[in-house]
Amino acid sequence: MMDCITARLTVFFEEPFWVGVFERQTAGKLTACKVTFGASPSDGEVYAYFLRNWRTLRFSPPIDGQTVRYVRNPKRMQRQAGREITQGIGTKAQQALQMQREQNKRERLERSRQQKEAEAERRFALKQQKRREKHKGH
Repeated sequence: MMDCITARLTVFFEEPFWVGVFERQTAGKLTACKVTFGASPSDGEVYAYFLRNWRTLRFSPPIDGQTVRYVRNPKRMQRQAGREITQGIGTKAQQALQMQREQNKRERLERSRQQKEAEAERRFALKQQKRREKHKGH
């Protein structure tokens, strides 16, 4: 049995920029990615961005998501779309984005800690080298 992969994009205005939230659901796991578009993007620009950058988007770690059911009733789908527009981002997507921000923060802190340690080692080695040169005499 093949797993169904669904993707959804929500574009909304978040002062002062237009923002898109890509949600991807695979095997009951939801991941999300937030993208800032800047000026008001047209449908064609959003679709072109989606095609060009889908593989490079950095999605959040997966969280348990609700399974998506396909509804063939067009009126029901229209009502559901209207409800989603008024709600904005789904809470699952917000959780996924929050997890991604936390993960990015941990990675950034780890990188800065490693850089500080490398700089301290470099300074220590330079200080040791100067001491050895002074100790050799003139």
